[in-house]
Amino acid sequence: MAGLDGALAGVVAWVEDNICIDTVRISVPSTADPVLNEDTGQLEYPPDEVLYDGPGAVQGSSAQELSATPGALTPWTQETTSRYRLLTPLAAPIAPKDAIVTVVAVHDTARTALLGRSWTCQDPGRAGTVEVVRITPLDQNQEPAGGAAA
Repeated sequence: MAGLDGALAGVVAWVEDNICIDTVRISVPSTADPVLNEDTGQLEYPPDEVLYDGPGAVQGSSAQELSATPGALTPWTQETTSRYRLLTPLAAPIAPKDAIVTVVAVHDTARTALLGRSWTCQDPGRAGTVEVVRITPLDQNQEPAGGAAA
């Protein structure tokens, strides 16, 4: 397959130059215990571990799933699962399951709809024998009821 990989080098470069043009961050929440800030009296959580901060793209999908999850105050609650996918260059690390993805900068200042949102990696980044971009399935994190950001 060396010939095919060589032939795809131009496609890989095109995808990286024309699709992976925003800045994405992949991080893993810290598992360390919070530390008491004696000045404020508040617990402060350690920062997340950033695994990748670089070129990428988040693409939405028209596929949405509706799942019913019982809630504490209602007998049955409907919640959507929003399917997205993260595209990163092949040189980027494979995002692990449950990593958090954010878009930290966009190439076009008129397209800021993805800023401020976050997604959870549903599975590790996909791998294949022939690849031109790394694809990681995502689920958008939902805002808590009342619209307050988490």
